[in-house]
Amino acid sequence: MDIKDFTDTSNLTFELRLQDLKQAARDGLITEQQAQALWQRWSQGQHWQATRPVDPNVPQPVVAAVATGPRFSFVNVLYYFGGLLAIGAMTLFMTLGFQQMGPTALMVLGALYLFAALKVADYFKARSLPVPAGLMATLAVFLVPLIVWGAQHLMGWWPPGGPDSLASYHTRIDWRWITLEFATLLAGVVMLWRYRLPFMVMPLALTLWYMSMDVANMLLFDHRWEWEFMRDMSLVFGIGTVAVAMWVDVRTRLSQTAEWRQDFAFWLYIFGTTMFWCGLSLNDSGSELAKLGYCALNVMLVLLGAAIGRRVFTVYGAFGVMLYLGHLSHEVFRDSFMFPFALTLLGLGLVALGVWWQRHESAIAAHLSRYVPQGLQPRA
Repeated sequence: MDIKDFTDTSNLTFELRLQDLKQAARDGLITEQQAQALWQRWSQGQHWQATRPVDPNVPQPVVAAVATGPRFSFVNVLYYFGGLLAIGAMTLFMTLGFQQMGPTALMVLGALYLFAALKVADYFKARSLPVPAGLMATLAVFLVPLIVWGAQHLMGWWPPGGPDSLASYHTRIDWRWITLEFATLLAGVVMLWRYRLPFMVMPLALTLWYMSMDVANMLLFDHRWEWEFMRDMSLVFGIGTVAVAMWVDVRTRLSQTAEWRQDFAFWLYIFGTTMFWCGLSLNDSGSELAKLGYCALNVMLVLLGAAIGRRVFTVYGAFGVMLYLGHLSHEVFRDSFMFPFALTLLGLGLVALGVWWQRHESAIAAHLSRYVPQGLQPRA
């Protein structure tokens, strides 16, 4: 491209991904350390301008790091507070008096709210306001259970013996909710494909969490309190959700379209890891070898989080290691005089390790990312 091609605009910006810098390092154009340093500089909001001599009257191209999500600001706080308040009004805070309107009125009202939410989402998205657009589209997804609930009661398809209030959807485990959950997942995926806004994944991940408990309730023939089985179902659903998150992560990171390179896997990782880790941690074993294996698995989570740039794994893995050390302190070595001193030294060592890790996090992530597929290499 000739430099005269830049004269048509005064605000040229090139989109640059971390994968592009890594590919340049693999091609030998720059070193991996330079790639990490450049990305850290650009991702902090600094820009690099072309340094070769050019005509001062010609605009210079600017390279900018791709933003990974909305920044924390007063405006975004207002967006999320208002949006979540509207979502809560139609879900958690729905009163019995509201539901006395009857199934037909609920279904019609829910459909009108959904239509209005999507129209407002269209309005915001057309004006390049992704945060409020995502909140309105997410509200539309949360309205699907209300519409399906009203339709099932209107048609007489609601199974007998179930909850008589939709507000119980978020507080009571019952297999009858599964129809609402399947409908929410289906409608949510369709709307996500239409709007392509990452926050819309949150209600889908939440629905998968609900479904893990309701499926367990169904398999237990409506006995809700056999928590061991529900714990195991949480573990299985967690593994499945994390697997889906990784698949989504690979597809989005390798996408050639900027709209699909957004972080659609974030909420799937959050809920999937929570289900998996809680199910794993509640699985009490009398074997010390099994508990050591639990600690080793959590160490692997810490390393996996660093390798693919997902700190949710690192946080849960660190909690798991701390639980194992607490077990050693209170059970295995509770009569040992030296163990508290050793544990104190270990704690101070972990603090020092944290300081060292923070200083070298980029280099560690770059090194560990060599052992994972390209599609799972860390984002910014």
